[in-house]
Amino acid sequence: MPSSPRFFGVLVGSILAVLVVAGCSGPSPRPATGAPPGSAKIPRPDTSTRIDLPAPELAEEVVLSALSLIGVPYRWGGSTPHEGLDCSGLVQWVYRGSANLLLPRRSEEMMSQGQPIAVQSLRAGDLVFFNTMQRPGSHVGIYIGQGRFVHAPNSRGVVRIESIEQSYWASRFDGARRFIPDRSEPLAADRREP
Repeated sequence: MPSSPRFFGVLVGSILAVLVVAGCSGPSPRPATGAPPGSAKIPRPDTSTRIDLPAPELAEEVVLSALSLIGVPYRWGGSTPHEGLDCSGLVQWVYRGSANLLLPRRSEEMMSQGQPIAVQSLRAGDLVFFNTMQRPGSHVGIYIGQGRFVHAPNSRGVVRIESIEQSYWASRFDGARRFIPDRSEPLAADRREP
């Protein structure tokens, strides 16, 4: 059996990907009888049970989870790898499964939360936003480092890695947010409005 660090990294990444997908594949909540379709509320996770890892390791979990979804087909409104994912469904799936954080379902709502980050301060696990539909924050991806991000692009694509420096993405870059701050700061999703 190979004992190289690369083999070990691939093995650990594969195991984590299987665990994330298996652990988060429960049925989606159903609205109460008489409630309008799409009005189901996903309960907010108990963040006291969040994986208790230092920020860099938690961000690594987010990145590994996102990378494990490369190749999953795009589906508008999709929120699980089994049915396909849209951009915000991908981010919500990854953050819920690897950081036990429930982010809003829509990219515009995600952009209104978290800690704003300058592009030169991006760290793996940060969310990057783009204006792709003439609406601020209409597209979101997960930054993985070295100028790259994972996202679910459009109806003709699959979850994939892109460069934030590609002219298409660079010209539409709309900002970034951090949801995994240093341990000295509370997580953005944990903050309650007064």
